[in-house]
Amino acid sequence: MSLSTVSATPAPEAPDGMQGRARQLAMAVIVCGLMLCVLDSTMLNLALPQMARQWQIDPAYTLWVVNANQIASLVLLLPLAALGDRLGYKRVYLWGMLVFGLASVLAALAPSLPWLIVARALQGMGMAGALCVNGALVRQIYPRGLLGQGMALNSMVVALSTVTGPVLAAAVLTQFDWRWLFSLHLLLSLWVCWLGRKALPPPHAGRAAQAGLSWLDVGLNVLMFGAIFLALDRISHYQPGAASLAWAGLWLALGLAAGCWYVRRQKRQTQPMLPLDLLRIPVFALSMGASISAFSAQTMAFLALPFLLIETHGLSTGRAGLLISAWPVALAVVAPLVGRRIGRIPAGRLGAMGMVLFASGLWALALLPIGAVVWDVAWRMALCGAGFAMFQSPNNHTIVTSAPVHRSGAASGMLGSARHTGQGLGAVCLAACFVLWPGTEGLAEQRAMWLAGGFAVLAACFSGLRHTPVAPPLPR
Repeated sequence: MSLSTVSATPAPEAPDGMQGRARQLAMAVIVCGLMLCVLDSTMLNLALPQMARQWQIDPAYTLWVVNANQIASLVLLLPLAALGDRLGYKRVYLWGMLVFGLASVLAALAPSLPWLIVARALQGMGMAGALCVNGALVRQIYPRGLLGQGMALNSMVVALSTVTGPVLAAAVLTQFDWRWLFSLHLLLSLWVCWLGRKALPPPHAGRAAQAGLSWLDVGLNVLMFGAIFLALDRISHYQPGAASLAWAGLWLALGLAAGCWYVRRQKRQTQPMLPLDLLRIPVFALSMGASISAFSAQTMAFLALPFLLIETHGLSTGRAGLLISAWPVALAVVAPLVGRRIGRIPAGRLGAMGMVLFASGLWALALLPIGAVVWDVAWRMALCGAGFAMFQSPNNHTIVTSAPVHRSGAASGMLGSARHTGQGLGAVCLAACFVLWPGTEGLAEQRAMWLAGGFAVLAACFSGLRHTPVAPPLPR
């Protein structure tokens, strides 16, 4: 099969999915694993100061507790997604959750920072296995007419877990040591694996045999994404007079060199690990551009908001946290409503309207007056959350369903890669704002919000250019 054939002629869609209680059990497995991974990635930030005091080390070194997890997850998303296309998504998902749970025990027992960093990297590998096939499994579980609801449920779980993570971490850390943050990981991971063996769908019958993965391609993928991540991390921590930019340039050059070699090898493959064949599908490529732009905007806003509310507007940490929570709460409320409309309203139109609302909310936050009352801040946050909900579920649905069924793993892996890429780009752009406008109270944060709104408008343009079919109404 040629590369152009894969792009132009998708394989037939799985028509029926799972039914009734079987679908509910399968989604319980997916939701629990997703919630566990997101909670873990959002809880550890608050524990970094406690770790630095316990081991009497520079707090800057503790950032590798977070970075090691992110890098390991990023570099393995596409290889494990390709492995899922070959071996079955269920197998990759369950092994990922098992590795995640066992690595959590190692993290809880860590006697030193290097031990903890290695354990967090192993956790990231397990998370990559679970997250890279998440969308592909949801596609198997839901019938095509209800798939939008499954994607909306995923978005709601991510939103609620994102806001619950820091709150749960704060509650634990006020009473216990940071090690208790890992206390339930193994038990929940084992429960997911046990139930998942029975509940998750097996691979599609008749799945075409595919060539094995090349270790050289896996190495190039790891080197490309890892080096670019390190370059972006150096840029985001830039300080005048430091050697950060020189190191960033070296890492970026290494990543680009590995990437050029990697892409040349992948172009010769019919089902590449780096899904260049899927990027030839216009609606897929536009959806990926929209996703990267949207997550860049979201990351810039999330990172800038604490500075804007606490430093500029003088709010307490607790009050700022409560106000920020209006964002994911609005997302959790709107996502299921949008999920029911996916397939009945063009996804491009839904996504474009959502990103316009998102940009309006971000710019409204940039114009927030000093001394604003609670409701005046909350409606701006809620507008951002509602707008992102209108975009995220339809966009994720389009990315997963625009690929052939036998390439669902690759599409799901690209979904995760787009999120990581956007988050990295957003962090770098925010750091640039602080470098360009240092020492000016509130100006850097305000400019960051304006720039984030610009990214949201760019996502709206990508989304509006898509042309996706509208499904006929479901029978009552």
